[in-house]
Amino acid sequence: MAVSDFSDDDGDGVMSEINMTPLVDVMLVLLIIFLVTVPVMQHAVKIDLPHASSQPEDVKPAHIDVSIRVDGTVLWGDQPVDDATLRAKIAGAAQATPQPELHLRADRKVPYERVADVMSAAQAGGLTRIGFVTKPTH
Repeated sequence: MAVSDFSDDDGDGVMSEINMTPLVDVMLVLLIIFLVTVPVMQHAVKIDLPHASSQPEDVKPAHIDVSIRVDGTVLWGDQPVDDATLRAKIAGAAQATPQPELHLRADRKVPYERVADVMSAAQAGGLTRIGFVTKPTH
């Protein structure tokens, strides 16, 4: 039975240095590839565009405030309305250009069914932008 020692005297030991030559070769090849491909990726067509002096139109659509009180009363702005009047006002507002946003404010004690009824009326009337207004907590 032969027992070998771990000395490096005979030259058969494990090499502990990393050969950096292949790594440098690969990095140089990648550098050359990137230098060749970068100008190709910046493809641009040179054209003479016309000049215009207009400003972008920044028109904010109007908003409609609809509130629901705790007793279920619906307010259009500050005026109480019944369900038929609410549907008629929503249909009229949906015809406006640009279409206004509906800001829905509901008391926290209002049953969800009442809020869903108002949202359903807005959607059936043609209003596509509905936002809920809440009070932030601090």
